[in-house]
Amino acid sequence: MLYLLELGFIGLCIAVLPLGWVLLRRDANKYRKLAWVTTFLTLDLIMFGGFTRLTDSGLGCPDWPGCYGTSSPFAAHADIHAAQLLLPTGPVTFVKAWIEMIHRYFAMAVGVLIITLMVMAWAKRRELKQSPWLATWLLVLVCVQGAFGAWTVTMKLQPVIVSIHLMLALTLLGSLAWLASRQMPLASVAADAGALRWRWAALLGLALLVFQIALGGWVSTNYAVLACTDFPTCQGQWIPPMDFHNGFKLWRELGKTAGGEVIPMEALVAIHWVHRTFAVVVVLYLAWLASRLRRHAALGKLSVLVLMLVLVQFATGLSNIVFQWPLLNAIAHNGGAAVLLLLLVMLNYRIRAARLVQELEAAPVASGLMDQADLSARQKPLSTAEPAAAPLGAPTGPA
Repeated sequence: MLYLLELGFIGLCIAVLPLGWVLLRRDANKYRKLAWVTTFLTLDLIMFGGFTRLTDSGLGCPDWPGCYGTSSPFAAHADIHAAQLLLPTGPVTFVKAWIEMIHRYFAMAVGVLIITLMVMAWAKRRELKQSPWLATWLLVLVCVQGAFGAWTVTMKLQPVIVSIHLMLALTLLGSLAWLASRQMPLASVAADAGALRWRWAALLGLALLVFQIALGGWVSTNYAVLACTDFPTCQGQWIPPMDFHNGFKLWRELGKTAGGEVIPMEALVAIHWVHRTFAVVVVLYLAWLASRLRRHAALGKLSVLVLMLVLVQFATGLSNIVFQWPLLNAIAHNGGAAVLLLLLVMLNYRIRAARLVQELEAAPVASGLMDQADLSARQKPLSTAEPAAAPLGAPTGPA
């Protein structure tokens, strides 16, 4: 249909801006630059998706991918006006329609960038000396993500669908960070054998964070943030009455039980209380982990950022309760979780890259210097089997 072509053209026009910026840069490695730009824009898209959900704009256009079968709220003016007259504070208004469609436009633009990354990965696979399958996986992932975006609308914000949509977006962000990091040369990684023994602890930290984000997504999609309005107690009790069965029943409509009845407050309290309680575990573990890892040259700067962001996340989560869920604070809390995930992926990646640096530097020639082939290898990106990390502020000279 014509409006689908119009939507595709809008997404392409938006994608041309970052693509043009990458091409005009003097950076010799355009693929690396595009990977980082796409990662950054995906993070922005996730934050705007949180804004869309928090402003109740998820059904601003009640069909998909367009708005009342058109490519923009301009063309759907009559339908939106009729819906707004019927329910002035309902899910369909002009403002909400624009918020929802802007989110979709930028999602299509990110899709175009990921398609470009995949095409470049296959075309330059010999030059990059990397398997292109990770970039191909990104395209598959963004297509699945788009399908869940459609189901989010057509299934009327069913909590489990919205939560999966969120987790897929974060999986896409982490995968992009992994792809972008492995484009950096090994020379950017400081050799630190002591950091290698923390690889399982860092992986556990990432797993704990992912689970906590899933719990947070479940709180948000069920609108359970204000189920407990006091702290550190909930409903005036340390362990209030809770309904875990209905609270964590996955397949049900928004605001209802699996039987179609209005979900009880005790179920929302259970959702909120579990997220709040597990947050203490995650904050303590990540703070401990970051404080230990910052002693290592290869991980120091990233670890400090993780430690700072963990404290900020705790503060924004607490202020959501104290100040009754203000919009900007809620967006900051959602965005902070995504940035923290990004940092932990990079931290895990850097530990893995440090292992290869150690292997290269443990192979000296008779003169006591590294073999020239190894020195050359350190200037090239890692292969799929042995990727290299490139966190912010990494050293630029050989370790």
